[in-house]
Amino acid sequence: MISLEWVKDYIDLTGEDLKELAVKITKAGINVESVITKHIDNLVIGEVKECTKHPNSDHLHICKVDIGSSVTQIVCGAPNVREGIKVIVALPGCILPGNNEIKAGKIRGEESNGMICALFELGAEEKTDENYAKGIEEVKSDLKPGDDANIYLGYDDTLYELDVHKHRNNDCYYHIGFAYEIASILNKKVKLPDSSYKEIKDNVNDFIKLTVDTPKCPFYTAKMVRDVTIKESPDFIKKRLISAGMRPINNVVDISNYVMLEYGQPLHFFDKDKLGDKILVRDAKDNEEIITLDGNKRVLKSSDIVITDGVKPVCIAGVMGGENTDVDLNTKNILIESAIFDSVSIRYTAASLNLKSEASIRYGKGLNYEYTLKAIDRACHLLEKYADAKILSGIVMHDKVDKTPKVVSFTPSDINSLLGITLTKKDVETELNRLDFEYKLDKDTFTVTIPKRRLDVDPNINDIAEEIGRLYGYHNLVSTLPKVETRRGVYVGDVKIRKLTSKRLRALGLNETKTYTLISSEMASKFRYDNKEQVKLPNPMSMDKSVVRTSIIPSLINVYEYNKARNINDILLYEIAKTYDKDYNEDMKVSILMEGNYIINNWNNTKIKCDFYTIKGIVENLLKYLGFNNRYTFEKDSIPDMHPGISAVIKVDREPIGIIGRVHPSLKKDDIYVSELSLTKLYEKQVKPIKFKEASKYPDIKRDLAFLVKKDMTAENIINQIKKSGGRLLSDVEVFDVYEGEKIKDDLKSIALSLTFSDTTKTLSDEEVTKVFENIISDVETKLNAKVRNGE
Repeated sequence: MISLEWVKDYIDLTGEDLKELAVKITKAGINVESVITKHIDNLVIGEVKECTKHPNSDHLHICKVDIGSSVTQIVCGAPNVREGIKVIVALPGCILPGNNEIKAGKIRGEESNGMICALFELGAEEKTDENYAKGIEEVKSDLKPGDDANIYLGYDDTLYELDVHKHRNNDCYYHIGFAYEIASILNKKVKLPDSSYKEIKDNVNDFIKLTVDTPKCPFYTAKMVRDVTIKESPDFIKKRLISAGMRPINNVVDISNYVMLEYGQPLHFFDKDKLGDKILVRDAKDNEEIITLDGNKRVLKSSDIVITDGVKPVCIAGVMGGENTDVDLNTKNILIESAIFDSVSIRYTAASLNLKSEASIRYGKGLNYEYTLKAIDRACHLLEKYADAKILSGIVMHDKVDKTPKVVSFTPSDINSLLGITLTKKDVETELNRLDFEYKLDKDTFTVTIPKRRLDVDPNINDIAEEIGRLYGYHNLVSTLPKVETRRGVYVGDVKIRKLTSKRLRALGLNETKTYTLISSEMASKFRYDNKEQVKLPNPMSMDKSVVRTSIIPSLINVYEYNKARNINDILLYEIAKTYDKDYNEDMKVSILMEGNYIINNWNNTKIKCDFYTIKGIVENLLKYLGFNNRYTFEKDSIPDMHPGISAVIKVDREPIGIIGRVHPSLKKDDIYVSELSLTKLYEKQVKPIKFKEASKYPDIKRDLAFLVKKDMTAENIINQIKKSGGRLLSDVEVFDVYEGEKIKDDLKSIALSLTFSDTTKTLSDEEVTKVFENIISDVETKLNAKVRNGE
């Protein structure tokens, strides 16, 4: 919480609209969550001129109150109301917290033109039994009757509630730091407060000896004051502490808190007489105990830091002081501590002790050693002025702080390339002056020294660009397209082939499923076509998940049975998953299962039933889509758990990459067709880029023919020979019929093929096609012992 009335001590805000200023600050990167003002209209200072008992009540009083412009009558029931005291008066029309509107009227028959207020009625205190018993507020101030009572309450202030980003450091947690932020936005200069004081001849080093025995305390300073007078703080200190959410206690304690909220440097005041003449800063011992100022016993760990009197702890460094050296009403001599402790250690200590305080928050964010010294001088100034303190000369100091300046060099073009804008050299100078960053300019190169108060700014161009950019205004940045080479985002590696495979199979009408990698021993014993040794879990969570599968087909059969039991008759499935052998060699596979109808058209009652050729066509389509056209073959083979006459090994470049066929009838009576391919093996093979081939402008010529061949002859052998003999004019070969039966010998079969001839440069003549066609017939008959089937 930041008080703008307080900030005005360091920067001139005359004529500034504080709500509009909050918007500017938010745009510059410090989020002002809310603008809070507690100002209450029609609230004035009054003086009780006369106080008599109410004739109709045993506890009410009729008061004549001077409110400046007139003397008015007010009925009051407070026990402490009396003649001669100054009070706070809510006049008719005043709306108090809780939406309580004050009106003129009569109380027990007597006229009352307002209300004499207690602090809890004004929202300045909680409504407790203790505060209720205190009665109305007795104003002890130089304010005169009729003056604005908001000044006395501190309600003439405007507060900013900040939501400071975690990367922003300590500078927005104290008023001088925030004044620099406002100054950079308004292009004004900050004036630091008076820290002057007089010293007596005695030197503090003659009265206290300092030893620091931990690397977690790089900087420790202390000064000593004598003959302090413990009393109430001046009004302005009390008001400012209240506005920041802190309760005033006495002038000495309040000054400690005041300087912390001013400079961001926590201070600790020891009663010097209780402390003794030694200070030892060290790591705590495990299970070491201390009673803190809140009266609780704290058990420490070796990761904590303690201030000791040479033997026992007197303070948990950076968190809370000990009860054994606290400042009380009898304190006369004070030792002022202003130090820097390891921020990480303080955060851990505060968390482990559940002792988060205003001091630990600031220590935990890191401190600026320059303000550590300024804060102790400021405390001496205030103690001298408001506590009658005598300041001893000299200072006790332990200094291991790295004071290397944070320096960074850059050119305007460096800033422009990061922000995507165009700033001139003059623009950069303007922004650095607003930031109050010291710099030197040599031609086009700026050399900037970052001030110690900005711990969040590191000596690199990125941080400087961020500071310049936020003052320039992010809302002023113009969107531009990047002037860099860009690349199209694509899938690569095995992810690419997995995505392509899944996309193609979905396009072909199959549905993807996902199943467990772990399966039962019974399932794992099926479809062991690649003879891989399987991993069996020593302590499976259940018997149906005890083996790492080497094939996906058993899992798909389980999914098939699940759907079949729910009256789903047409089942088209695929799954892509990784399988593992005993040595944990990874093999990504795609498995397909088909049963029932592949296509149904109810309009004309057309159905295409799944069979071997249906699933073979899908596999061929997939392999062509992946770039393996003319590189794959299907070779009949006997495969475990597959139909012996309807199963084959799929090869690419003569290497087995999968299987295809019908599930053996002994396993499932239904016509279930499955296929499984190793995508890992396919990924390892080179695929040539797709080449564009222009469609022919000239007509094709088609010729059909059929060959009589032995039953063990495959269509593939015939097609391969036709392609060799057809040369460049042959563009396509397709099998459209296979026949066995009447008029054909028992040991023969007829394979009918359709041949397509084309030329991209001219229209083919019948003579050219006939010549090639006859050459094809001759080669097939000669080399494959086939015979052209005529009309029989």
